[in-house]
Amino acid sequence: MAFKTVLSVVETRASENDLKLAVDLCQRENSHLAIQLITIAIPPPESPSAPMSDTAWVEAYRNLTDQLNQRVNTINTLFAQTGVSGDIATEYLDKGSVDEAVGIRARCADIAVIGPELMANDSLKSSVLRGLFYIAQIPVLLVPKGKSATFHPKTVLLAWDGGLEASRAAHEALPLLLNAGKVHITMVTPDDSTEKRTMEPGADLAAYLARHGVNAIVDRLPRDGRRVAEVLQAHAADISADLIVIGAYSHSRLRDLIFGGVTRTMLSDARLPVFMAR
Repeated sequence: MAFKTVLSVVETRASENDLKLAVDLCQRENSHLAIQLITIAIPPPESPSAPMSDTAWVEAYRNLTDQLNQRVNTINTLFAQTGVSGDIATEYLDKGSVDEAVGIRARCADIAVIGPELMANDSLKSSVLRGLFYIAQIPVLLVPKGKSATFHPKTVLLAWDGGLEASRAAHEALPLLLNAGKVHITMVTPDDSTEKRTMEPGADLAAYLARHGVNAIVDRLPRDGRRVAEVLQAHAADISADLIVIGAYSHSRLRDLIFGGVTRTMLSDARLPVFMAR
Protein backbone atom coordinates (compact mmCIF):
# COMPACT_ATOMS: atom_id res chain seq x y z
CA MET A 1 0.00 0.00 0.00
CA ALA A 2 1.38 3.39 -1.00
CA PHE A 3 1.11 6.51 1.11
CA LYS A 4 -1.63 8.30 -0.82
CA THR A 5 -2.63 10.84 1.85
CA VAL A 6 0.07 12.72 3.76
CA LEU A 7 -0.74 14.86 6.80
CA SER A 8 1.34 17.91 7.63
CA VAL A 9 0.69 19.83 10.85
CA VAL A 10 1.72 23.50 10.61
CA GLU A 11 1.54 26.23 13.24
CA THR A 12 0.07 29.43 11.83
CA ARG A 13 2.96 31.68 12.85
CA ALA A 14 5.68 29.27 11.72
CA SER A 15 7.71 29.78 8.56
CA GLU A 16 6.96 27.95 5.32
CA ASN A 17 9.86 25.47 5.63
CA ASP A 18 7.86 22.46 6.88
CA LEU A 19 5.05 23.25 4.46
CA LYS A 20 7.36 23.34 1.45
CA LEU A 21 9.02 20.09 2.57
CA ALA A 22 5.63 18.35 2.60
CA VAL A 23 4.57 19.90 -0.72
CA ASP A 24 7.82 18.79 -2.39
CA LEU A 25 7.33 15.24 -1.08
CA CYS A 26 3.73 15.01 -2.31
CA GLN A 27 4.64 16.50 -5.68
CA ARG A 28 7.29 13.81 -6.22
CA GLU A 29 5.11 10.98 -4.92
CA ASN A 30 1.81 12.11 -6.45
CA SER A 31 0.23 12.03 -2.98
CA HIS A 32 -2.59 14.14 -1.57
CA LEU A 33 -1.45 16.62 1.09
CA ALA A 34 -3.76 17.27 4.03
CA ILE A 35 -2.68 20.41 5.87
CA GLN A 36 -3.75 20.95 9.46
CA LEU A 37 -3.13 24.62 10.19
CA ILE A 38 -3.10 25.13 13.95
CA THR A 39 -3.46 28.44 15.75
CA ILE A 40 -2.84 28.31 19.49
CA ALA A 41 -5.60 30.30 21.15
CA ILE A 42 -4.83 33.40 23.20
CA PRO A 43 -6.29 33.01 26.70
CA PRO A 44 -9.13 35.52 27.24
CA PRO A 45 -8.59 38.52 29.54
CA GLU A 46 -10.17 36.82 32.56
CA SER A 47 -7.60 34.02 32.39
CA PRO A 48 -4.75 34.34 34.93
CA SER A 49 -2.29 33.42 32.17
CA ALA A 50 -3.38 36.33 29.98
CA PRO A 51 -3.14 39.58 31.96
CA MET A 52 -4.37 41.86 29.19
CA SER A 53 -7.28 44.18 28.64
CA ASP A 54 -10.29 43.35 26.53
CA THR A 55 -9.04 45.78 23.86
CA ALA A 56 -5.59 44.22 23.73
CA TRP A 57 -7.05 40.74 23.52
CA VAL A 58 -9.36 41.69 20.65
CA GLU A 59 -6.43 43.26 18.78
CA ALA A 60 -4.27 40.18 19.31
CA TYR A 61 -7.09 37.92 18.13
CA ARG A 62 -7.55 40.00 14.97
CA ASN A 63 -3.84 39.76 14.24
CA LEU A 64 -3.96 36.00 14.58
CA THR A 65 -7.00 35.82 12.32
CA ASP A 66 -5.21 37.93 9.70
CA GLN A 67 -2.15 35.68 9.89
CA LEU A 68 -4.35 32.61 9.52
CA ASN A 69 -6.06 34.01 6.41
CA GLN A 70 -2.70 34.92 4.91
CA ARG A 71 -1.36 31.41 5.50
CA VAL A 72 -4.43 29.84 3.89
CA ASN A 73 -3.94 32.05 0.82
CA THR A 74 -0.24 31.17 0.70
CA ILE A 75 -0.95 27.46 0.88
CA ASN A 76 -3.63 27.62 -1.81
CA THR A 77 -1.23 29.53 -4.05
CA LEU A 78 1.44 26.89 -3.45
CA PHE A 79 -1.02 24.13 -4.35
CA ALA A 80 -1.90 25.95 -7.57
CA GLN A 81 1.74 26.56 -8.53
CA THR A 82 2.91 22.99 -7.89
CA GLY A 83 -0.20 21.11 -9.00
CA VAL A 84 -0.26 19.22 -5.70
CA SER A 85 -3.65 17.91 -4.62
CA GLY A 86 -4.37 19.23 -1.16
CA ASP A 87 -6.82 20.48 1.40
CA ILE A 88 -6.58 22.71 4.47
CA ALA A 89 -8.23 22.36 7.86
CA THR A 90 -7.85 25.36 10.17
CA GLU A 91 -7.92 24.87 13.93
CA TYR A 92 -8.09 27.50 16.69
CA LEU A 93 -7.18 25.51 19.79
CA ASP A 94 -5.97 25.82 23.34
CA LYS A 95 -2.80 23.84 24.01
CA GLY A 96 -4.65 21.08 25.83
CA SER A 97 -6.81 20.24 22.80
CA VAL A 98 -4.08 19.88 20.19
CA ASP A 99 -3.49 16.13 20.60
CA GLU A 100 -7.15 15.20 20.19
CA ALA A 101 -7.67 17.51 17.19
CA VAL A 102 -4.57 16.16 15.46
CA GLY A 103 -5.52 12.56 16.24
CA ILE A 104 -9.00 12.94 14.79
CA ARG A 105 -7.68 14.63 11.66
CA ALA A 106 -4.93 12.02 11.24
CA ARG A 107 -7.38 9.11 11.12
CA CYS A 108 -7.99 9.91 7.47
CA ALA A 109 -4.30 9.99 6.52
CA ASP A 110 -1.77 7.27 5.71
CA ILE A 111 1.23 8.98 7.27
CA ALA A 112 2.18 12.25 8.95
CA VAL A 113 5.33 14.17 8.02
CA ILE A 114 6.94 16.23 10.79
CA GLY A 115 9.42 18.78 9.52
CA PRO A 116 12.38 20.37 11.35
CA GLU A 117 10.50 23.48 12.46
CA LEU A 118 7.79 21.52 14.27
CA MET A 119 10.45 19.17 15.65
CA ALA A 120 12.13 22.19 17.24
CA ASN A 121 8.87 23.32 18.89
CA ASP A 122 9.02 21.02 21.92
CA SER A 123 5.61 21.79 23.46
CA LEU A 124 3.65 21.61 20.21
CA LYS A 125 5.62 18.60 18.95
CA SER A 126 4.74 16.59 22.05
CA SER A 127 1.03 17.31 21.66
CA VAL A 128 1.07 16.51 17.94
CA LEU A 129 2.91 13.22 18.46
CA ARG A 130 0.50 12.18 21.22
CA GLY A 131 -2.34 12.68 18.79
CA LEU A 132 -0.61 10.76 16.01
CA PHE A 133 0.69 7.82 18.08
CA TYR A 134 -2.03 7.36 20.68
CA ILE A 135 -5.26 8.71 19.16
CA ALA A 136 -4.83 8.07 15.43
CA GLN A 137 -2.03 5.46 15.60
CA ILE A 138 -0.66 6.28 12.16
CA PRO A 139 3.04 6.21 11.23
CA VAL A 140 5.16 9.34 11.33
CA LEU A 141 8.10 10.43 9.19
CA LEU A 142 10.36 12.78 11.15
CA VAL A 143 12.62 14.94 8.99
CA PRO A 144 15.45 16.80 10.78
CA LYS A 145 17.02 20.04 9.61
CA GLY A 146 19.08 19.75 6.46
CA LYS A 147 17.41 16.50 5.32
CA SER A 148 14.70 15.90 2.74
CA ALA A 149 11.65 13.66 2.93
CA THR A 150 11.39 10.70 0.59
CA PHE A 151 9.44 7.47 0.20
CA HIS A 152 12.31 6.00 -1.84
CA PRO A 153 15.25 5.61 0.56
CA LYS A 154 18.47 4.02 -0.68
CA THR A 155 19.51 2.31 2.56
CA VAL A 156 17.22 1.63 5.53
CA LEU A 157 18.15 0.67 9.07
CA LEU A 158 15.21 -1.28 10.49
CA ALA A 159 15.56 -1.45 14.28
CA TRP A 160 14.31 -4.80 15.57
CA ASP A 161 13.83 -6.22 19.05
CA GLY A 162 11.00 -8.64 18.29
CA GLY A 163 8.50 -6.51 20.18
CA LEU A 164 5.02 -5.44 19.14
CA GLU A 165 6.00 -1.84 18.35
CA ALA A 166 8.95 -2.95 16.20
CA SER A 167 6.64 -5.36 14.37
CA ARG A 168 4.10 -2.60 13.78
CA ALA A 169 6.83 -0.32 12.41
CA ALA A 170 8.09 -3.03 10.03
CA HIS A 171 4.57 -3.66 8.71
CA GLU A 172 3.75 0.04 8.30
CA ALA A 173 7.07 0.72 6.59
CA LEU A 174 6.65 -1.97 3.93
CA PRO A 175 6.06 0.55 1.10
CA LEU A 176 9.37 2.22 1.99
CA LEU A 177 11.23 -1.07 2.41
CA LEU A 178 10.06 -2.23 -1.00
CA ASN A 179 11.43 0.98 -2.53
CA ALA A 180 14.77 0.74 -0.74
CA GLY A 181 17.99 -0.53 -2.26
CA LYS A 182 19.23 -2.07 0.99
CA VAL A 183 17.50 -2.96 4.26
CA HIS A 184 19.50 -3.77 7.40
CA ILE A 185 17.50 -5.48 10.16
CA THR A 186 19.47 -4.21 13.14
CA MET A 187 19.38 -5.80 16.59
CA VAL A 188 21.19 -4.50 19.67
CA THR A 189 22.17 -7.22 22.14
CA PRO A 190 21.72 -6.27 25.81
CA ASP A 191 24.93 -6.42 27.85
CA ASP A 192 23.34 -8.99 30.21
CA SER A 193 21.69 -11.07 27.49
CA THR A 194 21.28 -14.77 28.26
CA GLU A 195 19.41 -15.50 25.03
CA LYS A 196 20.06 -18.95 23.56
CA ARG A 197 21.77 -18.90 20.18
CA THR A 198 19.66 -21.73 18.72
CA MET A 199 18.62 -19.56 15.76
CA GLU A 200 19.74 -16.41 14.05
CA PRO A 201 17.88 -13.47 15.62
CA GLY A 202 15.85 -11.58 13.06
CA ALA A 203 15.70 -14.55 10.69
CA ASP A 204 11.90 -14.77 10.88
CA LEU A 205 11.54 -11.10 10.01
CA ALA A 206 14.03 -11.39 7.15
CA ALA A 207 12.07 -14.35 5.75
CA TYR A 208 8.79 -12.47 6.12
CA LEU A 209 10.18 -9.45 4.28
CA ALA A 210 11.69 -11.68 1.57
CA ARG A 211 8.23 -13.03 0.79
CA HIS A 212 7.20 -9.43 0.11
CA GLY A 213 10.18 -8.91 -2.18
CA VAL A 214 12.42 -7.10 0.32
CA ASN A 215 16.03 -8.28 0.34
CA ALA A 216 17.14 -7.70 3.94
CA ILE A 217 20.21 -8.67 5.91
CA VAL A 218 20.46 -9.05 9.69
CA ASP A 219 23.01 -7.06 11.71
CA ARG A 220 23.49 -8.00 15.36
CA LEU A 221 25.35 -5.37 17.37
CA PRO A 222 26.77 -5.40 20.91
CA ARG A 223 25.60 -2.68 23.24
CA ASP A 224 28.94 -2.35 25.04
CA GLY A 225 27.50 -0.13 27.73
CA ARG A 226 26.10 2.41 25.27
CA ARG A 227 22.52 3.57 24.91
CA VAL A 228 20.54 1.65 22.29
CA ALA A 229 19.83 4.86 20.37
CA GLU A 230 23.54 5.62 20.28
CA VAL A 231 24.32 2.18 18.85
CA LEU A 232 21.61 2.55 16.21
CA GLN A 233 22.75 6.03 15.18
CA ALA A 234 26.37 4.93 14.90
CA HIS A 235 25.42 1.93 12.79
CA ALA A 236 23.22 4.10 10.56
CA ALA A 237 26.28 6.23 9.83
CA ASP A 238 28.44 3.14 9.20
CA ILE A 239 26.06 1.75 6.56
CA SER A 240 25.26 5.20 5.08
CA ALA A 241 21.57 4.80 5.88
CA ASP A 242 19.25 7.57 4.80
CA LEU A 243 16.31 6.34 6.91
CA ILE A 244 15.78 4.67 10.29
CA VAL A 245 12.60 2.65 10.88
CA ILE A 246 11.76 2.10 14.53
CA GLY A 247 8.82 1.31 16.79
CA ALA A 248 7.69 4.16 19.03
CA TYR A 249 7.31 3.93 22.82
CA SER A 250 8.01 0.27 23.48
CA HIS A 251 7.61 0.91 27.21
CA SER A 252 4.43 2.06 28.86
CA ARG A 253 3.55 5.68 28.21
CA LEU A 254 4.22 6.65 31.85
CA ARG A 255 7.47 4.75 32.04
CA ASP A 256 8.79 6.39 28.88
CA LEU A 257 7.88 9.86 30.14
CA ILE A 258 9.86 9.20 33.32
CA PHE A 259 12.85 7.26 32.08
CA GLY A 260 13.19 8.41 28.49
CA GLY A 261 14.15 5.66 26.07
CA VAL A 262 15.07 5.16 22.47
CA THR A 263 12.00 7.02 21.22
CA ARG A 264 12.74 10.18 23.15
CA THR A 265 16.39 10.14 22.07
CA MET A 266 15.43 9.77 18.43
CA LEU A 267 12.90 12.59 18.75
CA SER A 268 15.33 14.97 20.38
CA ASP A 269 18.48 14.03 18.46
CA ALA A 270 17.39 12.82 15.03
CA ARG A 271 20.32 12.94 12.62
CA LEU A 272 18.51 11.57 9.59
CA PRO A 273 14.87 10.92 8.70
CA VAL A 274 13.14 8.53 11.12
CA PHE A 275 10.00 6.51 10.36
CA MET A 276 8.12 5.68 13.56
CA ALA A 277 5.00 3.65 14.20
CA ARG A 278 3.24 2.39 17.28
